[in-house]
Formats: sequence, structure tokens, C-alpha cells
Amino acid sequence: MTETRFRAIGNEPLALRIRAEILRTLDERRLTPGDRLPPERDLAEQLGVSRPTLREAVRVLEAEGRLEVRRARGVYVAEPLVQRMLEERAFGSAHDVAELYLMREVLEVPAALWAAEHRDVDALAAVESALAALDTAWVAAPEDVDRIRRLDAEFHLAIVRAAGNQFLTQVSDVLHELVMRGTRATLLVPGRREGAQEEHRRILDALLAGDGPAATRAARAHLRAARAAALDAPAVTG
Repeated sequence: MTETRFRAIGNEPLALRIRAEILRTLDERRLTPGDRLPPERDLAEQLGVSRPTLREAVRVLEAEGRLEVRRARGVYVAEPLVQRMLEERAFGSAHDVAELYLMREVLEVPAALWAAEHRDVDALAAVESALAALDTAWVAAPEDVDRIRRLDAEFHLAIVRAAGNQFLTQVSDVLHELVMRGTRATLLVPGRREGAQEEHRRILDALLAGDGPAATRAARAHLRAARAAALDAPAVTG
């Protein structure tokens, strides 16, 4: 693992400077929830501040939900509060499932349009690879529901990334686990696999053709078919 380095602090108010530098480095190094920061002594030395001052800044970031202090284990990047709240959300009713798919339609249909218009060759290749991995999993291990729903979510995330909008990508990343949990219900419906594969292929074909209207129609039809299947499933709890 590449060592995470922090820059020495300048002349702004100390607590704010330490907080800003830590956040800058988390973003620059693309540290994710669960990643550990350097030990306190090393971090204080890198920042050029005392350990008590560093602890004060860490407490601020902990209160903001950006860092997590684990007793006798160190300081870790915290999972975003919004993500924690969403992951704790249970699908207790058909209404919950319906709302999840309506939310996905709001986000993913425009994403398909933008991906087709954007025509990023590398990003579309990633979409194609994601679909190939999903189709392979369906054939190789159809009973591995957890792997299939993860790959299904990766396919949809790849489309969002291909749209080229960083904020849409960040929102979708936060919702990733929630989307996977919602997908589980559709996998319980007989025949849904074949329908989903055809719908995925229509979306991909439209993206590769650069046909925005067709991508829009295909993405909307897919999400509405998935919502109908989820509502028909034996259970709607994730």
C-alpha cells in the first residue's frame, strides 16, 4: 500500500489548517471508508504540529463524521453519514421498493442519455466489460445471488461514470449498497434474468451507437421492468 503523506501546515488558524490539510489529503489520495491514517506521532510530524493540537483537529473531524477514532487501533476514514443512514434503511414494504426504483429512474435515465452523448471510448468499454462479467456470472454461478447483484450494480455504476458528471457519480457511489439490496428482490422472480439480459444489451447497444434517445428509452424500460419484478417478488426485504 502506498504511504499516505501530509504536507506541513502554513500560517492560517491552526485548527482550520489541520482540518483542511487532512481533508485535502483524503481527497487527493482517494482514501475510502475504512482506510487508516498514519500513526499519531507520524501524522503530527508530517503536519508540523504538536500531538495535542492534532488530536483537537481529529476530534473536530470525528464530530463532523469524516474520521472515526478506534480505541487502541488508530484513526480511520469514516463512512459518510448519509451512506450509513441509507445502508441501515430496511425495505419494509412494497412502497419502499417502488420508491427506490423511482429514485434510480431519476438518476440513471439521464445518465444513460449523457453517456451516449458523451461517447467516452474508455468509459463505454468499461460498461461493456461490466456487462460481460455479469453475463458470465449468470452462466457460471446462477446461484451466487450476492455476486450477481454486485456485478449488476457495477454495470449500472459504469453507465453513470460514462455520463461524465462527477457529482452524479458521487451520489451513485453513495447509493451503491442500497441499489444492490433492492436488486435482490428482482432475482427471485422466474424469468427476470433473461429479461434483464435483453434490456441490458439494448442499453449497451444504444450507448455504443451514440443514440441518446434510444439509451433513454432502454434505461427507463429496464428500470420499470425491474421495479415491476421486484414488486412481484415473494419478498421485498433486502
